[in-house]
Amino acid sequence: MPIRRLPPETVNRIAAGEVVERPASAIKELVENALDAGAANIEIQADGGGLSRILIADDGKGIPKAELPLAIERHATSKLEPDDAGDVDLLRIHTLGFRGEALPSIGSVARLSITTRARDAAGAWAIHVEGGDQRPLSPAPFPGPHGARVEVRDLFYATPARLKFMKSERSEAMAISEEIKRQAMAHEAVAFTLSLDGKTTLRLPAEHPGDEGRLRRLSALLGRDFEANALLIDQERDGVRLSGYAGLPTYSRGNAAHQYLFVNGRPVKDRLLQGALRGAYADFLARDRHPAAVLFLDIDPLYVDVNVHPAKAEVRFRDPALVRGLIVGGLRHALHAAGHRASTTVAADALSGFQPHTGVTSGPVYSPSAPSAQGFSGWTGWSQPAAAAQVLPGLNERSARVEPGWDSPSWPQQATAPAGHDSPVAHHAPTDPLDYPLGAARGQLHANYIVAQTRDGLVIVDQHAAHERLVYERMKAQMAEGAVTRQALLTPEVVDLDPAEADRVAARADELAEMGLIVEAFGAGAVLVRETPAMLGDTDVQGLIRDIADDLSEHGQALSLKERLAAICGTMACHGSVRSGRVLSAPEMNALLRQMEATPHSGQCNHGRPTYVELKLHDLEKLFGRR
Repeated sequence: MPIRRLPPETVNRIAAGEVVERPASAIKELVENALDAGAANIEIQADGGGLSRILIADDGKGIPKAELPLAIERHATSKLEPDDAGDVDLLRIHTLGFRGEALPSIGSVARLSITTRARDAAGAWAIHVEGGDQRPLSPAPFPGPHGARVEVRDLFYATPARLKFMKSERSEAMAISEEIKRQAMAHEAVAFTLSLDGKTTLRLPAEHPGDEGRLRRLSALLGRDFEANALLIDQERDGVRLSGYAGLPTYSRGNAAHQYLFVNGRPVKDRLLQGALRGAYADFLARDRHPAAVLFLDIDPLYVDVNVHPAKAEVRFRDPALVRGLIVGGLRHALHAAGHRASTTVAADALSGFQPHTGVTSGPVYSPSAPSAQGFSGWTGWSQPAAAAQVLPGLNERSARVEPGWDSPSWPQQATAPAGHDSPVAHHAPTDPLDYPLGAARGQLHANYIVAQTRDGLVIVDQHAAHERLVYERMKAQMAEGAVTRQALLTPEVVDLDPAEADRVAARADELAEMGLIVEAFGAGAVLVRETPAMLGDTDVQGLIRDIADDLSEHGQALSLKERLAAICGTMACHGSVRSGRVLSAPEMNALLRQMEATPHSGQCNHGRPTYVELKLHDLEKLFGRR
């Protein structure tokens, strides 16, 4: 078969398949055009999942009449300026769009109408394209002083085969909504309105530029729970700035759907960024839990390539190690600054478990001879008159109150750690023990849960989970101070890999050595393992190296080894911590609370579960109908 030049219509439709994959991608391109035009208000309408009709209306600067025919030609754009020699620098992209493919691609597969009035123009003009056929310009009415209205009807009518691959109208509508949310997150100073099948589903007013306005926009999109449990991220390194918000570890999710990443205001899906996000939370979440985060990376366009794919959802960094280090470092700095803080959803979940009881319960009936509840430790109670004791037996027995003395406001200057563990540093207590963040211990329930009173509520602590975290953090600090203990293999083991995988593993030999794993290149497609971390014991070296190779390929870091070391530390911490079922004295309980306040990340255990629940006084009053 001879080589033939394809007709222009076919070329355009092939190119359109790369740019316009579904209605959501068409809307993405049109919204980005509006943002590049300086729009302050953008209205989006979509009917039939965007396949029947799409309308994007903005109040941007508009398109001059003379340039309107050029706007629907391929690779014609106003966003790239040639230099004196006529060359265009594709490495300095300061706009969201720049390829000049969106409008001609949509026009080649749908019925496209553009109505626009340029700023200071006398009137508005419209142009129509149907399946690639351009119609003449014509005057048209326009509701505003300037801007553009782009209407797309019968998307993919010119390519019926593409219609067969579209999902249901509901699925396409959900994809459109998700795309608008991403654009709205990146541009808090722009007002967005989304209507689906005639019903307004999203109305976002413009917010003041900056962190506060951005957080209000994120709260409107992700919910107030995200706002209440988000940590501000603001770090800069070598001209690269990382900003945004990341959720507390106890505010984790079952999937990665609540992770939004932006580079220079452009929503992206990048494995490097996702891997760095996962690595930052590796010490705080189980493998099946995912953090919630909205991160913005601002970098000189010269150091990032956004011209990887026509959809512009993929990027490449000139210095990926710098970017990854900034993300991991910035997130860990914010998590460290959060201290022992736990998410507010923990308390909300706990309160939802309470049920009011107004009648007689079906449990054991109280009788004067019934024994008092057991499990409280500490103070032994007041002496009561005999008459009172007959009415309320048990008042002379062990009480929940554990202060050293009722009449004296004194508080020990240094609490005692649980027996068999290191004592914390001296703490100079305030006048009232209730002023501690985690309050004063009042008692112990079921030999596992410490009950403490704060100034405006109460705290319930899981003693085993809390102390496990404290021991784990101490072990991590010890590992950071010196090299991990290694054990030499009796016979060095050769692991066969794909040549590219072997090169990646060998290139990270120094990093692996810091974690106790000594490897070296062993010819093409193999690595030699000489030493392994001692804490792993008799481990599967072949499986470990292959897991590391997979992690390096997918995430750019050796998460498998880090997670195995973390798992060993977690197991050792679990066995070295206060066990459930152990009755603690008052000084021991208070010492544990003070250690938690002084230890970062103590608000969650090694698997991301909360170590304590705080209930505010007004929440308790609601339970009893007092509010």
